[in-house]
Amino acid sequence: MPRLLGVDIPAKKKVAYSLRYIYGIGPVRADHIVKEAGIDPDSRAEALTEEQLNKILNIITENKWVVEGDLRRELTGNLKRLQAINCYRGVRHRKSLPVRGQRTSTNARTRKGPRRTVGVTKAKEA
Repeated sequence: MPRLLGVDIPAKKKVAYSLRYIYGIGPVRADHIVKEAGIDPDSRAEALTEEQLNKILNIITENKWVVEGDLRRELTGNLKRLQAINCYRGVRHRKSLPVRGQRTSTNARTRKGPRRTVGVTKAKEA
């Protein structure tokens, strides 16, 4: 199983698909990397040589793409900054509500989580 940037990419999949397992690399970047590195798009990740893996790493660093841990830290920092300055988006993130203007009276269950009944409970009999 080839290892790139601390991530084990699946060996049985085509190279462009297995590169997508790296956080921050999607379909377009994966295709760009395969094309620029001169790797056969139909080859599998298990067939990659050390030289080809180094080419892939060089392409990622040359293009200054932020991937994996650095990208996760950057996104987390952005959310913490929004919450710290108490802007509208930060408050919505803090309350786990939709951030981009969606309605919440109905729907929004993905963001809000499962329904919780509030207020009405049966009293215990003595």
